[in-house]
Amino acid sequence: MAFSTRVTGQLLARRSMIAGCAIAIAAAVAFAPLPAAAQVTAFKQAIAETAAQDDDIAAFYRTNGYTPIWTGAGEEDRNRRAELLRAIRSVAAHGLPVARYDPEGLMNRLASVRTARDRGMVEVEMSRVFLKYARDIQTGMLTPRSIDSAIVREVPYRDRTSYLTGLSAAKPAAYFRSLPPTSMEYNALIKEKVAMERLLHSGGWGATVPAKSLKPGESGNAVIALRNRLIAMGYLERTNTRDYDADMQAAVQQFQIAHGLNDDGVAGAATMNQINVGVEKRLQSVMVALERERWFNTERGKRHILVNLPDFSAKIIDDDKLTFYTRSVIGANREDRPTPEFSDTMTHMVVNPSWYVPRSIVTKEYLPALKRNRNAASHIEITDSRGRKVNRGAVDFSRYTERTFPFAMRQPPSKSNALGLVKFMFPNKYNIYLHDTPAKSLFSRDVRAFSHGCVRLAQPFDFAYELLSKQEADPKGYFQSVLRSRNETKVELDEPVPVHLIYRTAVTNARGHTEYRADVYGRDAKIWNALSRAGVVLGAVQG
Repeated sequence: MAFSTRVTGQLLARRSMIAGCAIAIAAAVAFAPLPAAAQVTAFKQAIAETAAQDDDIAAFYRTNGYTPIWTGAGEEDRNRRAELLRAIRSVAAHGLPVARYDPEGLMNRLASVRTARDRGMVEVEMSRVFLKYARDIQTGMLTPRSIDSAIVREVPYRDRTSYLTGLSAAKPAAYFRSLPPTSMEYNALIKEKVAMERLLHSGGWGATVPAKSLKPGESGNAVIALRNRLIAMGYLERTNTRDYDADMQAAVQQFQIAHGLNDDGVAGAATMNQINVGVEKRLQSVMVALERERWFNTERGKRHILVNLPDFSAKIIDDDKLTFYTRSVIGANREDRPTPEFSDTMTHMVVNPSWYVPRSIVTKEYLPALKRNRNAASHIEITDSRGRKVNRGAVDFSRYTERTFPFAMRQPPSKSNALGLVKFMFPNKYNIYLHDTPAKSLFSRDVRAFSHGCVRLAQPFDFAYELLSKQEADPKGYFQSVLRSRNETKVELDEPVPVHLIYRTAVTNARGHTEYRADVYGRDAKIWNALSRAGVVLGAVQG
C-alpha cells in the first residue's frame, strides 16, 4: 500500500511538472502584431465566422470591434492565456473533469497558429473553452432538473458575455480566483475531498463489519471488526479489546452524532449501514456536494432558514452562525411525496391553522374511503366551491371520480389538526411549507421521511419565538396570546426570511468537520452517475 501511495505521489508530481511546463509554454507563445490591413481583415473575418455558432461570443466580439483578448501580443493577453490553461488543468481539484476542457488540444492549437486566420479561430476557441469553464466552476456543470424532477432549484446563471467583459477589464489571476464559490462550505468540501482521496489511496477504513447490528456487552469477531473500523475512522483510541465495552459504546455514540443518528451507543441497523459505507461512497458524496454548492452559489440572506432534507433538520442562520436548530420530518420516499429542493421567502406564519386538504389527497385518499363509508375522516369538513360545509348524508360519493369530485375538504383548527397549531408560509407553486404536527413520535426515528411533502418541525413553537424575536419584545408571550385565542390568525413577519430547502449528504458542521448522511431519496446517486458519465472519476488525476 505504501508503494501504491508513493507511485501515486510521483505520478501527481510528474503531471504537475508537465502541466506547469505547458502553462509556461502557453504564456510564452508570442503573437506578433497584425501589421497589414489584409491580415487584420482575415483575423476579424475568422473571428466573425467562427463565433457565429455562439451568439454570446459573436455579440462580445462585435461590441469590442473584434479585438483579441487571448491572442494579442501584449502582456495581459499572455497572462489570460496562462491563467486559462492553469485553470482548466486544475479543475480536478473542484471535482470537474479535465478532459471536458481539452487543455492539450488547446495547447496544440495555440502552437499550430501560422496565419491571421488561424489566430482568429483559436481566439474564439479560447473564449469558448473559457465560457464553458467559467459557468461550470461558478454555477455547475450539470442541469439539476434533467437529473431529478424534484430538484427544482433555480440556478443563478450569469450572463455569459459578462464573463468575457469581466475578464477583459480585470487582472486575469484575480478574475479566475473569483469564479469558484467562496462559501466556507465549498472550501471545506475541497479540503474533505483531498482527505478522502488520501484515504482512498491508502486503503480506506478496512474490512466492513459482518453483522446487521451489535449492542453493548457483545463480543466476538464482528465486535473486533467494529472496533477496527471505529479506530480507522478516528472515533476510538487504539485498543485490543474484543468486547463491546463502554469505550466502544462512547465511540459509536460519537459516530452516530456525526452521522445524524440517535446517539444511543447501540450499533443498530441504521448505524451499521452507515458504519459500513466505504470511502468511495463518501468521496462521491463530497463530489456531489461540490456540484450542488455550485448550483447554490448565491446570496442566502443575512438571516435565512436552511432545511437539509437528508439531515432531517431545520435551522435558522444569522450572519453565518447557527441561531436555532430543530429536527424535522420530510416527505416520504414514494410516489409524489418526496420534498422538492428550492428556495423562496417566508412572509408569515398562521397560528391555529385550518388544514385545507390538497386536491391530490382529497381525490386519491379520502374519496375512495368516502365511497366505502360516507362518515370516513369525520374530523374533516367537506365544503362546496363557496367554502360552505356540506351535509355528507346528502351526497352520493359513488357518483364521482377523481376528475369530477366537486368538493374540497378542510380540517378546522385544533390540537389534532394535521398541521398542528402553527404553520410557516413561504408561498410557492409546490405548496410546500413548514408546520407543527400532532405526530410527535416520528421525531425519535433515525430516518424521518413520512409526510406528503411538507416539512414538519419537532419544536415549532420555539421556531416561531426565534422568528418573532426580531420584531416582538416578548416573542413567546405574543405568540402564546395569539395561540390562546384559538382563532386562525395570520402573523406577518416584518422582515421576510429566505428559506432554502437543500439536499446534502456531505455537510460541514460548526467545527469545520464534514459529516455524512444517508441518500434518503437516491438523488445524490443520480447526480454522481451524471458526473461520472461526464468524465468525473474518483481519486485519480483526470486528463
